[in-house]
Amino acid sequence: MEMDNKAEFVKKHEHVEVADEIPPELESLLHTDTKKGLTDAEHKSRLEKFGPNELAEVKTNKLLKFIGYFTDPIAILIIIALIFSAIGKDIANCIIIGVLLLLNAAIGYSMEAQAESALDALKSSLALKTKCWRNGELVEVDTVELVPGDIIVLRLGDIVPADCRLLGISVTGETSDAGLQIDQSALTGESLPVVKNKGQVAYSSSIVKQGQMMAAVTKTGGDTFIGRAANLISNTNEQGHFQKIIGQIGNFLVIVTVVMVMILFIFLMVKHQADDTILRIRQVVVLTVAAIPVGLPTVLSVTMAVGAKQLAAKQVIVKRLTAVEEMASVSILCSDKTGTLTLNQLTFDDPWLMEGFTKEDILLYSFISSEPGANDPIEKAVRTAAQADVPRLQNQRGHEIPGYHVTSFVPFNPTSKRTQATVTDLETNETFLVSKGAPPTMINLVGGNNDAIHAVNDLAGRGLRALGVARTYPGKPDEWHLVGMISLLDPPRPDSADTVKKCQQNGVQVKMITGDQLIIAKEVAHRLGMQRAILDANKLVEKGVDEETITLRCMRADGFAQVIPEHKYRVVELLQNKGLLVGMTGDGVNDAPALKKANVGIAVHDCTDAARSAADIVLLAPGLSTIIDGITTSRAIFQRMRSYALYRITSTIHILIFFFIIILVEEWHMNEILLILIAVLNDLATIVIAFDNAQVSQRPDKWRIGQLIFLSTLLGSLLTMLSFAHYYISIDVFGIDQHAVGGKLQSIMYLHISSAPHFVIFSTRLAGYFWESLPSWFFFTAVMATQVFATLLVIFGIPGFIEGIGPGGGFAVLGISLAFFVFLDLIKVWVFKIWSFELTATFWPTPSRRSKLALRKQQKIDHARLTINVEKVKKVLHTMEAINHFTCP
Repeated sequence: MEMDNKAEFVKKHEHVEVADEIPPELESLLHTDTKKGLTDAEHKSRLEKFGPNELAEVKTNKLLKFIGYFTDPIAILIIIALIFSAIGKDIANCIIIGVLLLLNAAIGYSMEAQAESALDALKSSLALKTKCWRNGELVEVDTVELVPGDIIVLRLGDIVPADCRLLGISVTGETSDAGLQIDQSALTGESLPVVKNKGQVAYSSSIVKQGQMMAAVTKTGGDTFIGRAANLISNTNEQGHFQKIIGQIGNFLVIVTVVMVMILFIFLMVKHQADDTILRIRQVVVLTVAAIPVGLPTVLSVTMAVGAKQLAAKQVIVKRLTAVEEMASVSILCSDKTGTLTLNQLTFDDPWLMEGFTKEDILLYSFISSEPGANDPIEKAVRTAAQADVPRLQNQRGHEIPGYHVTSFVPFNPTSKRTQATVTDLETNETFLVSKGAPPTMINLVGGNNDAIHAVNDLAGRGLRALGVARTYPGKPDEWHLVGMISLLDPPRPDSADTVKKCQQNGVQVKMITGDQLIIAKEVAHRLGMQRAILDANKLVEKGVDEETITLRCMRADGFAQVIPEHKYRVVELLQNKGLLVGMTGDGVNDAPALKKANVGIAVHDCTDAARSAADIVLLAPGLSTIIDGITTSRAIFQRMRSYALYRITSTIHILIFFFIIILVEEWHMNEILLILIAVLNDLATIVIAFDNAQVSQRPDKWRIGQLIFLSTLLGSLLTMLSFAHYYISIDVFGIDQHAVGGKLQSIMYLHISSAPHFVIFSTRLAGYFWESLPSWFFFTAVMATQVFATLLVIFGIPGFIEGIGPGGGFAVLGISLAFFVFLDLIKVWVFKIWSFELTATFWPTPSRRSKLALRKQQKIDHARLTINVEKVKKVLHTMEAINHFTCP
């Protein structure tokens, strides 16, 4: 039984060593004289051959990056309008279009450049030095200069600068049998340090936790273990979700605009027998500028930039600006466990105690049997807990124990698997022994104990690391008594469980990912308030299983254990293939590929360079609690962007339909300057929507392009009907001359087209009625200022430019616009209420929508069956309780 327990304990906590194959031509370079190191000439030659010890970072050319802001559909259409304005010799129009085009690109470029500069500054502040033998001297060199064959010194606390083979030689040159304790959680995800001995490889970016030894550098830069991660990162260059959405909106508006404008241009040229081509070009270009959402990219960029600054104040640094919008739509958050959800340090947990002993007793005896000065994580956890909870040890420094004196100490060794201390009680002057060690060893020491064996198995089954503690009594040095079993675990961060709960409340499912064993992952998941449906990561690449089955496994799992970087990447990929937007958090090199692949990669506090480079967002505060700030802020930003997009598409459709028909039927044109005023002033005013109040959704937000275009078309069509009513009532009822240059009809239509669509922004701000959430005073003032300007302009007029219609006419048009805005708000609420995904999938089916609809129907069926079964069980239990009550009153 003792051997079985021992084997089981080892199996629970063993780690998997990654194979490190070294080609023969490289092996020949590794036998450097350990007392001299490489010469300068050898170093220079190898540096030229292997390159610097750093991961290649591909940076986009700044000019090409700036040009990239002019390649989306809307920007291309604006450029075409700019060209035709130049052809039409419309200088004012050229200036306005050019300024808006450059402003949009400059805002997007400058905001991302600021984020990159902040990250570069953070990266340059890191210490990147190591001790290395060169020319027979031990010198400090930049880690970037290391080459294969360099002899380096690894000491406690050092970050391993490159993949290197341990030489089994101490810093002073003597042979050393003691291994190094190395924390390689940043690479493999294991929460416990591993012991590496002579001949084994220490991997770049791992940390020396105990010991000191010299090592020979075997691989550098992209050839190291983390090179696989770097390769996965470099292969991930997908277009972001936000760019796809803007592309879809832009393509729709561009196609509609180009088709209508071309029809108008051809009609005008044919009707006027191709006379004055320049005039016809100017007429359609002005209509194009008024119709297309020139400010759409600018407003959305400013909104995201303001949001990024708001997040920075909450210690959330946005590296990629569009990640602000994408975070609002994330429905699944895959989180690395070690160092992200947990503290990445062993901590004393609730012990199992023999009768007659207390928690204070086992902590005291554990402290007495700890090796003084040892930096072992287990010893550190025990000492920390003892000094916190044992009164006589509080406020004590070093290893002094009030009331006791340790006369001798036998440290832990692989043979005995336990420590032993000889202790004298200073009050009675009696001597006794205390020991701490592996559970099988300690149980054997006390002559066996079935209760202890069951306790150890229970702790191991929960993923807790156990150590036995025993003592003797004075005069009986060979009679050992078991005190109990201490248990150790890398515990969740204090805020992790609350963060997971809040994520779930906000409709974001959290999936834990770890390199640890399955049982450890289940225990941590339980403590975080998550379900214990943890999947062995090997099930993600199981041979003979189809992709659909593996994807369903992935979606149903609450976490994944025993993962490697490729597994994390695979999890994100499978979820994305189902159309889900995935967030990924992590801190290590092993997280970098998945961070890059995810829709939103989030590097947490104290992350590695590789993780920071791959991520879209960097958290400056420990833990994940700031993610909740990120989610709520990004959803508020999303609401503002969707509000503007809905308003602007509605305005575009309104202007296009009305002017397309009125020019074809009546050949009536609005003054070019008035159209430009509407387009520019209204767009500039709505930029401040970035500072507007917003309702935060309790579920992940989605653009729902079909809903957006349908509602925009409906609202735009109703506004068009109102425009025709203004036009024909002004002519037929009030007898206003429709062809008078600068006449009253121009004034009426200008104020109407300026105000009626613009007031719609107060409706599109939210899905409910407009009065449920009032706009911010800043936003309200900015929008109303444009309408005050337009109203004063048409009331008083400008001689030779536009005729005044007096206060009665001006306020009448403005009042109608306000009343119609209320009517449109009711229509909007009605559409939002009846619209659903099922409706979209029915009227606008696509393969992905059909698949998602079938999945939702199956989930509803499964949920209904589960509910029925639960009710049946409740009825059975209720019947049994009634029977028991009747038979046993």
